[in-house]
Amino acid sequence: MQRLIAGYKEKTQLRDGGEIPVLNGVRALMVFFVAAFHIWQQSWMTPSINLFGHIISLDPLLRSGYMWVDGMLLLSGFLCYLPYAWAREAGRPGPSVIPFYQKRFIRIVPTYLLNILLILLIVVLPQRLYASAGDAAKDVLAHATFTHTLFYFSYYGSPINGALWTLGVEAQFYLLFPLLARAFYKMPLATYLGMTGTALLFRVWAGGFDNVDMYFNQLPAFLDVYATGFVAASVYVSLRKRMKEDAWTRVLMSVCALAAVFVLAMLVRAQASASSTRLLRQAQMDQRFLFTWMIALCMLGLSLGLGGLRLLFGNPVTRFLSQVSFQFYMWHQVFAVQLRRFGIPYSSSPNPNQQSDVVWQRQYVWLCFLGALALSSLITYGIEQPLVRRFSPAQIHTRRVKEKKA
Repeated sequence: MQRLIAGYKEKTQLRDGGEIPVLNGVRALMVFFVAAFHIWQQSWMTPSINLFGHIISLDPLLRSGYMWVDGMLLLSGFLCYLPYAWAREAGRPGPSVIPFYQKRFIRIVPTYLLNILLILLIVVLPQRLYASAGDAAKDVLAHATFTHTLFYFSYYGSPINGALWTLGVEAQFYLLFPLLARAFYKMPLATYLGMTGTALLFRVWAGGFDNVDMYFNQLPAFLDVYATGFVAASVYVSLRKRMKEDAWTRVLMSVCALAAVFVLAMLVRAQASASSTRLLRQAQMDQRFLFTWMIALCMLGLSLGLGGLRLLFGNPVTRFLSQVSFQFYMWHQVFAVQLRRFGIPYSSSPNPNQQSDVVWQRQYVWLCFLGALALSSLITYGIEQPLVRRFSPAQIHTRRVKEKKA
């Protein structure tokens, strides 16, 4: 076992331009928090932990679990810009645009469309959740074109899958990313200020409406989140090149990560105390800037911190969870809702969540997580990864080289 851990520690050593194993754990943890929120909405189970004799309720963490979508988008901006950050540090031009779109398309679109198709066939159409064929066509078209966040009927009014709104924002960002990345590559400060200023002004404008539901999660409201990801990627590359490889530096980076976690805990608690949906949306917009900067600081601190923390977040288990996290995110909510619909697991009460049926709550939560994990693993390794291996730009290039040699 010690030899296995030592071997994996070598793999988790930070390499220029290579994988950052710690981020596997960060991604998995944020997806878990979001899923815990959605499952809590169905189970109403609020666990607590005993920490050195003090009972700490996890209610605030569950109630505000949706906030971690902001962190997922931040991580997306970080990873998308990271190749540009390495190129800029080395004085090379930025990466090509076409491979970026190829990778994103093959990674997301096939299984995203599969998700929509299966939910239509298994859930929506059998339950006759559309008023007419026209309504169904409009909703499916909006989802297929990743524009479903722009219309009420395909956002709040859609019976397909509420979790897919994030994919709409991501796809819209991907369309703009090459332009934003090249601008940040050449003029980092001006681009950051422009993206952040646009987001802040948009959120101020959105806050003027009595109902902000259709505005607070639109792409312009997240531009500062993505910009923070660009900055964090640049800082990571710069520190990775220049920081001293000594214990005190590692300790300092770890302390920064822990300080960020402390601030995040306070923000989570404040968010969970919102007394109405309107105040909840407004608080989320108000805290988004600081919240995502704290996640960025935590990511940097963990990635460049002590080896024990890096191993905790970057290991074979977190790598597996990170690999299946995309499918898990798409499937967990609809899976949880359908378990409730079919009365799985059984309870003698028609509303076991409201009756605080603890046995049912525990069984239901375990079934939600394990069932969604099994389904997402099946789709990841049976469909998603084979497609990525078959049609990724690197694999296509390798096959063409072999064909020329033959």
